[in-house]
Amino acid sequence: MSILNSTLSIFALGGINEIGKNMYVLQYEEDIVIIDCGAKFPDENLLGVDLIIQDISYLQKNKDKIRALVVTHGHEDHIGGIPYLLKQLSIPVYATKLTIGLIQLKLKEHGLLRATELMMINEDSKVDLGTINMTFFNVNHSIPDCLGIALHTQEGTVVHTGDFKFDLTPINEKYPDLHKMAEIGNRGVLLLLSESTNAERPGFTLSERIVGEHIEDAFHKANQKIFISTFASNVYRVQQIIHAAHKTNRKIALLGRSMVNVVNVAAELGYLSIPDGTLIEATEVNRMAPEEVVIICTGSQGEPMAALSRLSTSSFRQVTVMAGDTVILASSPIPGNEKSVSRIIDNLFQLGANVIYGSGNTTGMHVSGHAFQEELKLMLTLMKPKYFIPIHGEFRMLQQHRILAESVGVKRDNIFIINNGDVVDINNAVASQTRRIQAGEVFVDGLGVGDVGKIVLRDRKLLSEEGMLIVVISLGKADGKIISNPDIISRGFVYERAAEDLLKEVNQLVISIINNSQQSNGNRRNDLKHNLKKAIEKLLYTQTKRRPMILPFIIEI
Repeated sequence: MSILNSTLSIFALGGINEIGKNMYVLQYEEDIVIIDCGAKFPDENLLGVDLIIQDISYLQKNKDKIRALVVTHGHEDHIGGIPYLLKQLSIPVYATKLTIGLIQLKLKEHGLLRATELMMINEDSKVDLGTINMTFFNVNHSIPDCLGIALHTQEGTVVHTGDFKFDLTPINEKYPDLHKMAEIGNRGVLLLLSESTNAERPGFTLSERIVGEHIEDAFHKANQKIFISTFASNVYRVQQIIHAAHKTNRKIALLGRSMVNVVNVAAELGYLSIPDGTLIEATEVNRMAPEEVVIICTGSQGEPMAALSRLSTSSFRQVTVMAGDTVILASSPIPGNEKSVSRIIDNLFQLGANVIYGSGNTTGMHVSGHAFQEELKLMLTLMKPKYFIPIHGEFRMLQQHRILAESVGVKRDNIFIINNGDVVDINNAVASQTRRIQAGEVFVDGLGVGDVGKIVLRDRKLLSEEGMLIVVISLGKADGKIISNPDIISRGFVYERAAEDLLKEVNQLVISIINNSQQSNGNRRNDLKHNLKKAIEKLLYTQTKRRPMILPFIIEI
């Protein structure tokens, strides 16, 4: 469905009713601007899927109208899908200095760096994109160089906050630009899109600066090696770890590819200050006294292949967690990751480690990078929008954000709770939501993008839960008679030696069906395979109450 030329239209292709793969689109007349292009990681039900990105069918159909992709900050759920977008669309990318550095890592990996036009912006930039003009304002988050965006059109101004919090004592002393936000609000905001991640949490977010004090205190108390796990992109947290290590005369080793990459980029661009001689290679850890080492690692969300998970099972080749070592989880589990994080914590305790974990308020080792309720209300109050769309959150968070907006004066009828693909049209300052465009999820599996669908995932789920039974049958090509007994191979279904009687029964059933087929159906291979599958499935379910995948192979000799 095409957007009407005379209408200002806003919709999301990701980031609504979910945490992750953010992508928001603004279209006015013949111009389209994309805001963010993230990815999210699959849950345990999406077997074999590496990444989830957006369905960009609408953008592909309207590629001649796309003027730019503008990126609010460098987190994975805002930049992770960029290489896959740029393989389909050749468009310029606007982002801040650190964000560009992180995007370049991804583009280089995908062979797209030379072919991509990267345009650096900051809070003072002004960008003209046809009928859409962009200005920016500084916001705080858990990574440096974050921007909110004001998109100006003849219809009115649309503001996208990006991910934000109001940290009045930030680590890098780049304060939230309250004056510019208020100025934008005073000039008139037609529509506000504001993140909703912490819309259920009352009060204000604590400052990141508080975390540094707790980290330093824990470092002073630790007697052996210190392992501390955090998001690789949380440059502020990494900087505070570096300060604490320097004050306690410890060297730092980095574990995890993403941690090494982000630290290298942030240091090269001047966002991290690392004293000379502080960083060591992981191979040097075991040659140093335990009280002289800090290991910063990835895996705070329980990712099975990340460094912390492998350390917890003593399967990390270069470094080992020993009894008496201190392990700090400087993060809170994202909803859905609690089970895997708890498993890692249990493993670490079994190794004899002193594990510091729990919510940020309990340990002081973590604060959120997302605004709590009072900060969300402050943003609404500064912007004073006529219309409001809560974004970047699950449905309950969007609903809570709606209630907050009403409490500060936004009319209920002017608040739109939408899903990905729902289009909000604004014409002559009147907004409505009556249309949809195609939106959804695309699965990345290895080099394949979009070739894994519901049928493939269903088969993988069946294989993982029930296993499979392979039946290999050799038939004479001329007469269709069985040359030798069928071979029955079980994988993930039953142990063959322990189920000999069952497999013999399957064997006899196969012979019977083939003989009957010769008499009644001739040598129609497809019918024979179908009959074999149905009969074997019925027998196995009767005997075992399981439904493995049945794969009959017929070889004509």
